[in-house]
Amino acid sequence: MGLFGRGKGGGLMNVIRCDEEEYMVWKWRPEEQDANSTTRENSIRYGSSLRVKDGEVAVFVYRQKDGTMQDFIEGPYDDTIKTANFPVLSSIVGLAFGGESPFQAEIYFINLAGNNQLRFAVPYFDVFDPRLPDHGVPMAVRGTMTFNITDYKGFIKLNRLINFDHEQFKKQIKDAVTKYVKGVVTNIPQEMGIPAVQMERQLLVINDRISNYLKPRMEGDFGVNMKALDIGAMEIDKESPYYEELRQLTAGNTARTMNAQTDVNIQNMQDTQRINAENVAETMRIQREEAQRAQRLQTETNFMGAHSLDQQTEVLKTGAKSLGQMGSVDLGGGQAGGMNPAGMMTGMMMGGAMGQQMAGMMHSMGQQMQGAMKTPPPIPNVQYHISVNGSQLGPFNMQQLQQMAQNGQLTPQTYVWKQGMANWDFVCNVPELASLFAAPGTPPPPPPPTL
Repeated sequence: MGLFGRGKGGGLMNVIRCDEEEYMVWKWRPEEQDANSTTRENSIRYGSSLRVKDGEVAVFVYRQKDGTMQDFIEGPYDDTIKTANFPVLSSIVGLAFGGESPFQAEIYFINLAGNNQLRFAVPYFDVFDPRLPDHGVPMAVRGTMTFNITDYKGFIKLNRLINFDHEQFKKQIKDAVTKYVKGVVTNIPQEMGIPAVQMERQLLVINDRISNYLKPRMEGDFGVNMKALDIGAMEIDKESPYYEELRQLTAGNTARTMNAQTDVNIQNMQDTQRINAENVAETMRIQREEAQRAQRLQTETNFMGAHSLDQQTEVLKTGAKSLGQMGSVDLGGGQAGGMNPAGMMTGMMMGGAMGQQMAGMMHSMGQQMQGAMKTPPPIPNVQYHISVNGSQLGPFNMQQLQQMAQNGQLTPQTYVWKQGMANWDFVCNVPELASLFAAPGTPPPPPPPTL
């Protein structure tokens, strides 16, 4: 490294920085100083320049009698070394040389921005399907893991910074990944219920399971953050003597499962058709009962007036009979059977009242007859039978059929039959039913020309 300047005591000032392009951990040394050559590589002048790029952290390690202490400077940083920014340094820098005395420290740069990609391959190992627990089938796994350092303090606690070897560190991680991947894949058939011969088809699901298992262990064992795991291939040894036996067993189970599922689907379809037919029949029954109830109410209403008139007529007959006897009522005059003027007057008064009541009855009856004359004749009660899923339902009148058409229970392709038809036929082929499906709002034809 280049010289920054000289202090008042004649010591050399250093420019402390890392110019490496790719690294995880790099130790700074003064220019032309080899590792462990002299203690000068750890002698830092107070006031030297420190430059830390964005995505880096500089770690100052002070080895004191009471233990190892550390200062952390995160980038970006470009300034001289001052006690204001180095809490540990402020307590150990001597003042005998005006604050410029050298101090002993090791300086390491840790790369927080770089990603490290590790390729791994797990050679063939036996995977046991629970259906053949004694017959292992060889399986090989290949993939890539990408990791970086985010918690640098946790990383320092788990790894030695001095003489840090990047390749040796990656080898340690690779050995651990191989062990963990093998352990997870071995238990996949038992824990996830995936047949060994179908594990290649479930690559993405298995990839997620391995990733969830590896990530916390990479952090706990090595202090690194696993960013991604990509299992590129899972290869089963098809030359294994047990592979064909296991494949046939899986194929047989798959066929039985498919047949069972088909049977279930058919049963569900039949149950659905039966339920639909029962619902249609129940709906028709309710509509039929409602229609019959409405007819009974209409009939009772029509005959209620006539029944009331009969009752009032009987009352009037009884009153007239009593009226005829009023003239011979004995009022105490001693002439039995004679003319009774008071009785006659009373009879005349009651007769007038009865006449008015009779006139009111006749007027009411006349209005009812006029109303009945204005009521149009009832629609002919034409009834049809319908066929739903091979079941005969009905009979239903036109009003019920219209409601069924509106509800979608009656379609132009529904079979119908009524008295007088030779065979069953589609609704669309019966002229009097085709109007049930006519488009609403159809404009009338053009009027005839004037003469």
